[in-house]
Amino acid sequence: MIVTSDSVTARTLSRRKTGNGWNTPFIGKNKNTLKDGETPPETGVIYPMAFLVEKDPGAIVRPHFHAADQFQVVTQGGGRLGRHDIGSVAVHYTDAYSAYGPIVAAGEGVSWFTLRNSWDPGARYMPAARDQLRAARAKYEHRETTTAPMPAWGETELVSLAAADWVTEMECADGMGSWRFRLPASGTAVGPDPGNGGGQFWVVLSGGASCDGSALLPVESVVFVGPEDAAVSVAAGPLGAELLCMQFPRLNTARA
Repeated sequence: MIVTSDSVTARTLSRRKTGNGWNTPFIGKNKNTLKDGETPPETGVIYPMAFLVEKDPGAIVRPHFHAADQFQVVTQGGGRLGRHDIGSVAVHYTDAYSAYGPIVAAGEGVSWFTLRNSWDPGARYMPAARDQLRAARAKYEHRETTTAPMPAWGETELVSLAAADWVTEMECADGMGSWRFRLPASGTAVGPDPGNGGGQFWVVLSGGASCDGSALLPVESVVFVGPEDAAVSVAAGPLGAELLCMQFPRLNTARA
């Protein structure tokens, strides 16, 4: 199950104003796009969700947790996430039922992708949901990891590459991981085996790239690769490309 979302199409058709910024669905539905009376997807099975959040300067998201494993990728602006400074491009991972935050946007605002591999009904805010969080501790471990901001490479840096290169940012025994792939013009690479985890999201950070023969995808395009799929092949366009691959842990609703 490979699902591709072109950033230009998503922003043109789906971007909508919220109380303190913008929200753009890329893949799957979320609590804001599920229609009244529509049955939500089943929990505990693969269901990719991807949307872009753009917060105004000074916006605050209170501490909370979700019922699904989650990656967040900061693509623009900066601020604070809990005790961490965030900026482009930082990766934040949390297991299901792991509280985090607050998220505080700096003077230029902050934008991030939220990426999940299973359905989540929405944020559960602290301290009101503290009892739910404590009850979940019998089944779920707490894990939260944040990488330092590392700006995407520009055209000049990509052109200097002699061959495709990749860097490991996170990697755990249960399959969770994050890798950066940098490709010169027309360069190619093959990603990690999705069968080792619970599915992957790929985000184009710079240049342009195709995934498994897709059309050339511009910056901020998103691709989901299911755990049953073969390792994805990525190919850069004429300006090279930098891509971020994030893999979820093997899906298990009681990973303690």
